[in-house]
Amino acid sequence: MVEATTEQEALDAYSTIVTTVAERVLPSVASLRIGRGGRGFGGAGSGVVITPDGFLVTSAHVVAAGGTASASFIDGTEHDVDVVGADPLSDLAIVRARTDTLHPARIGNADQLRVGQLVVAIGNPMGFSGSVTSGVVSGLGRSLATADGNGHRRFVEDVIQTDAALNPGNSGGALADSHARLIGVNTAVAGMGLGLAVPMNPTTEAILAALMRNGRVRRAYLGIAGGTRPLPPPIAEKLGRRAGVEVHEVVSGSPAANGALRGGDVIVSVGDVGVSKAGDLQRLMVEARIGSKITLTVLRGDGLVKLGVVPVELK
Repeated sequence: MVEATTEQEALDAYSTIVTTVAERVLPSVASLRIGRGGRGFGGAGSGVVITPDGFLVTSAHVVAAGGTASASFIDGTEHDVDVVGADPLSDLAIVRARTDTLHPARIGNADQLRVGQLVVAIGNPMGFSGSVTSGVVSGLGRSLATADGNGHRRFVEDVIQTDAALNPGNSGGALADSHARLIGVNTAVAGMGLGLAVPMNPTTEAILAALMRNGRVRRAYLGIAGGTRPLPPPIAEKLGRRAGVEVHEVVSGSPAANGALRGGDVIVSVGDVGVSKAGDLQRLMVEARIGSKITLTVLRGDGLVKLGVVPVELK
């Protein structure tokens, strides 16, 4: 009997967390309707308010249809919105509602997430506004392959994997932690029980700031997909860190391919800066790197080799 009571108490605690998160975050999540000129319906998704004066974050692919857009909220209010800018590499975009009375979500830091941590997804799947699902962080540091519509493959790096149910229309919605902080922007449904979200962290906050300021992000492009890989003990001891970025795929014709990077290489540093995960590498691909030769130190087989690579501007 004691065990049954304990299980019930655990379920009650879980429910309390999810309902509290939903109550706090739902007012900040909008249902976005994207038009193809005029008021014609072109697509749908979700967005999350990040400033009281109208800025919302959403997914870049949600606003790709262009045209006019509108945002409706759980309290029944609706506002016209303008697309400010989009960054396909991170699958993030900024839109601005024509109002200054919105309720922004609290911003968290996904760099502090741990596998197994409780998360709550809030969005508007299949046209059902204000839908709430919950689950756990299933994995961190994943890569998501995307296409830009011009036949070019790109990779959204360092995404969060979760088993919280996601469906079409969830894209651009909120992934929140148990403290009702926005720690991810839902971006894709990768398969049954497999959802992905772009993390909210210092890297993505810099991207969002650039989009709000300039409407675009100039960034350097290598052309790889990668993930964290533990380093062999002798190399880890020599370098003073435990992991590097394993190259899973090299895009044909990319700077990485021209610089002789191969699948299976493990990047351990860019110049003098060590990298341990895809997000570290992404943070270094700033505007100043475009057209400038950089030296990558990679673990290939049992040894470290240096490769010269010249990043190009991501188009």
